[in-house]
Order: sequence, then structure tokens, then C-alpha cells
Amino acid sequence: MKFGVVGLGSMGGAMALQALEKGHEVVGSSRSEKPELAEAGVEIVGSPEELVGALSPPRVVLLSLPAGEATEKMANALGGALAPGDVIVDGANSHWEDSKRRHAELSEKGVHFLDAGVSGVEGARRGACFMVGGDEEAFGVAEPVFRDLSVEGGYFHAGPSGAGHFTKLIHNMIEFGMVQAIGEGVEMLLASEYDLDMPALFDNWNHGSVIRSWLVGLMKRSLEEYGDDLGVLEPYVEDTGEQAWGVRYAMDRQVPIPLLAQAVWGFYESRDPERPWAKAVAALRNQYGGHPVRKKR
Repeated sequence: MKFGVVGLGSMGGAMALQALEKGHEVVGSSRSEKPELAEAGVEIVGSPEELVGALSPPRVVLLSLPAGEATEKMANALGGALAPGDVIVDGANSHWEDSKRRHAELSEKGVHFLDAGVSGVEGARRGACFMVGGDEEAFGVAEPVFRDLSVEGGYFHAGPSGAGHFTKLIHNMIEFGMVQAIGEGVEMLLASEYDLDMPALFDNWNHGSVIRSWLVGLMKRSLEEYGDDLGVLEPYVEDTGEQAWGVRYAMDRQVPIPLLAQAVWGFYESRDPERPWAKAVAALRNQYGGHPVRKKR
């Protein structure tokens, strides 16, 4: 299948390469030159119109852009260039209500819109995880892309428009809680009387223990990269805004989420100048999502 990818950064570029390996043809559009992707076989074009012109109907175009203005502008531009029956897939962490609105607006033009929550920035090169919202017909058109860009069992039609981005939000809220727990565990270990080999301990925990996981493995890698006490890092955890969406949703529906809410408050508490748990959380988020860390000067 030949499909388009707009945004060839860490996630979009990895998925483009994964698609090529699975036998797809990829037409890519990016603000910056991507010679390594062009050399690998991605057909690089400039404008949305060029991208649409390089594809045959029914066209599938995957957006791998930041949520918000960038996604809004590109969805509007593609909506004016695509034909009825074509499909736009939004792979950003967009608010699900925005996705429902875009679906309704594009439907008036006959263009399908799928909201796809995507997890696995690092894993996207070997297969990501997709939670997809939108019409069954559109999902069927784009399903070969989801199937070949995901790990086995890693794509799921969550429901109608908005369901993909909503379930990704809940996924991220759970993620915040898990990462917070690991970060607080790191702080407790560093406060102990023992001179622990921290990377070795986390490696040990990832061999047969109840808490063995990808995140525990990333914490080991972080401790190796930034030192046993993470001392080179500032305790600043980037706030992407999604956390507030989840808390507001729970408050509006009177759903008690004490653990997840505390993890969100921790984002703001991380502004404290010396909190090891915040350094651990920042390091973990850098490892699995490419979120920035602040190193001490």
C-alpha cells in the first residue's frame, strides 16, 4: 500500500522506515530535509498538495505532528486537497473533543478522519501500539497501515470518533502514575544508609520480580546515563498539558482518581530544587518519549 506521512520526526520517521520494511511505499512531507529517509526509500515532497498528488485514492495520510495548531492547520490543508473517501489519521496526542470536531468538519467534505493514539516512540521502529477512533469504513481503509506499523496485537479500533485519543489519554494518565511510583522509589533508595549499585538493582528487579517492566528497564538505562544519583539533572518534569485534561475529565464526572491526581500534582512539585524522584521521572520520560531534561550548568 502507498500512503503518506506528514511529519518525519522521531515517531513519523520511525513509522515510515517500519512501513518500508513491511513492503509499503511511503510519501513523506517534513519542514526539514530528511536525506536519510530519502535514501531509505521515502518519497519526500514539499506541500500537502504534492503529497496528495503522489497518492492514489482512497488515500491514507498519517499526521505525526504536535497536537494543537500544527495538526489543525495540516488537517485543514489536507481537507481542502483530498477527495471524498480519503482518510486522514491524526497520530498526535490531541484532545478527543478536538478530534470529534475535526471528524465532523471533514465529514462534510466526504473526507474520513481517524484519531489514533500512538504509544511507543522508541518502539515505533519495531512496531508501535495504536488505539483508533472513527468510522468502521475509514478504519477498514487504513487497517493495513495500522497492522504493519504495530506490534502483534498492537492495534485496536476503540470506537467512534474521539475514542482513540480519549483512550490514549487514560493510557498516559496510568503511565504518569507508574512513572511517579518508580521516581519515589528511587528517592527512597537514595535516602537509605546503603551504598547501592542503582543500575544493577533495577536490572535485578527486571529479572523475575513482580515489577519487571519496560519502564524499570528504562530507569536502569537512565541511572547508567545520568549517574546513580541523577545529580547532573535538574528536577524539572515537563508538563505537556494532557495531565490537566485527565484531572478535569475525572472532576466533571466525579470519578475519584487520588493516585493519578497526585502524580499530576507531582509535576508541579518537581519545581522544588532538589527532589531525586523528580529527576528520576524526568529521566524516564526522556527515555520513553523523548521529553526534554534540564541538565545542571
